[in-house]
Amino acid sequence: MIDPADWKPADGLILEPNALNAATERERCLALTAGPGAGKTEMLAQRADFLLRTGTCRYPYRILAISFKVDASRNLKDRVRRRCGPELAARFDSYTFHAFAKRIIDRFRPVLTGLDALDPDYTIGTHKVTRRQIEFGDLIPLAIDILNTSRVARNAVRKSYTDVFLDEFQDCTDRQYELVRLAFQGTSVRLTAVGDTKQRIMAWAGALEGVFLTFAADFNAVPLNLYLNFRSQPQLLRMQNAIIRVMDPTSVMPDENIVGDDGEIYAWRFNTSQDEAVYLADQIVRWIRDEGVPHSEIAILVSKQLDLYADLLMKELDQRGIPYRNEQQLQDISVEPVARLIADYLLCLYGTREPGAWLRLMDQLIPFEDEYYQGDLRHDWQRFIKAQRKEAEILDLIVDRWPGAWTFVEKFLEKVGTSDLTALHPDYESASRLEEVIHNTRSRIDELLMIDPDLLHALARFSEDHAVRILTIHKSKGLEFDTVVIVGVEKEAFWGNEAEERCAFFVGVSRAKRRLLLTHADQRARPPDWTKRWDTVRHPQTEYFGYATPFLSGGT
Repeated sequence: MIDPADWKPADGLILEPNALNAATERERCLALTAGPGAGKTEMLAQRADFLLRTGTCRYPYRILAISFKVDASRNLKDRVRRRCGPELAARFDSYTFHAFAKRIIDRFRPVLTGLDALDPDYTIGTHKVTRRQIEFGDLIPLAIDILNTSRVARNAVRKSYTDVFLDEFQDCTDRQYELVRLAFQGTSVRLTAVGDTKQRIMAWAGALEGVFLTFAADFNAVPLNLYLNFRSQPQLLRMQNAIIRVMDPTSVMPDENIVGDDGEIYAWRFNTSQDEAVYLADQIVRWIRDEGVPHSEIAILVSKQLDLYADLLMKELDQRGIPYRNEQQLQDISVEPVARLIADYLLCLYGTREPGAWLRLMDQLIPFEDEYYQGDLRHDWQRFIKAQRKEAEILDLIVDRWPGAWTFVEKFLEKVGTSDLTALHPDYESASRLEEVIHNTRSRIDELLMIDPDLLHALARFSEDHAVRILTIHKSKGLEFDTVVIVGVEKEAFWGNEAEERCAFFVGVSRAKRRLLLTHADQRARPPDWTKRWDTVRHPQTEYFGYATPFLSGGT
């Protein structure tokens, strides 16, 4: 342990004053808002490092982090491990809201009575079965019922943690906030809520209005704001500032903090959507071939209806042999932990240099709680995969190796075991759901092999590596790319609630680190087989282009 006064940010990172204050706070709850690229997740990792290394979170107490997405939860846990090492990180619990709720249910299930009563071996499925099965949406309400009913349950949860982190808090729904409030309000537990009110694009799912104000009042939390953006280059920051002035004037970054003229912004008008697709495909080829921009550092964003707005561009990319990842097709499977596990295993089995896949694989197969046995487990998995690789090499000498890939996957999953697979996600408590995800993973990889018969290329598309990303603005939230293209910046594409659409546009703009392109077409052809309303004559969203105009590097 070190004295709190002697603590320095891990890895020599420099934190701006408010971030340093947040990382080292020892008494109060915090309501921390920040712009995109300000390092919200990194600040939480540094705060965990401070709390654990200084003994402010004293053994055997733990830190709880609650996120909205599985990948965000995993990302934060991985950062904490890198900052303070596996021994201290073993006391850092990182869950989604639903995973946290399920832990409460599993631990205090006997509290549930009547129609809510559950058997010890209950499952999660697509419909309710008395005592035997609940739906995914039941997790949070049942956990709330337990905390409402049982003082023992409340005290047990509260006595486990000194600190709770709430990531992407602007998207918190009323039921999720009720769970947090019941668990921790009126206690000595320090809560740190982190988010960006300018990115609150989950209003359709019930995200609370003014949730930070509610939280600050309920938990006497100190409000802090992070201004510095460590993602985007200066010209992009200036455009973002112009949008922030309309959305939230109090959060505008001081002009003196934006130094330099780096960054590229373009606005392009096309006669037709076909012209747009050809131009963008050619530009993507040039960025990859001439500038060396990695495929995965290029993102094509659309407001809505991805397949309808990006269909022509995807055809042009196919013609040029550019691999891309259509998030509309993959969003229901690629984020599944078991799907990720399978993809990483295949990359380790058939790839030559896949350190990222290996690290992700070990993170899932060797949980922090098993730290005492980590060395033996890691060596066991190394021996297993090495033996599998030898078998694959022999098979490759006899027949085409890809058809045999799934045989290796089946052996791999058998070794992992049902209990460990089930532990990856609450949904997998349902055996049918687990089987469905595994089946869909294979089907999707087979579909990608029809496009490109090289398995490694197919896995790259599946797992986002070495593939251009094509996704909706909503899906892009929390991601960042060297180059971002927002296709169809048109009134007909951004047609919802004015404030929410502006907020969504800001999210898209702020994904770009170095280069941003905005496009619109005067004529956007009706997609084949689309029978619903479709306006072929299009009009630019002049407000949005107006934010870019003062900072353009080029465009017409």
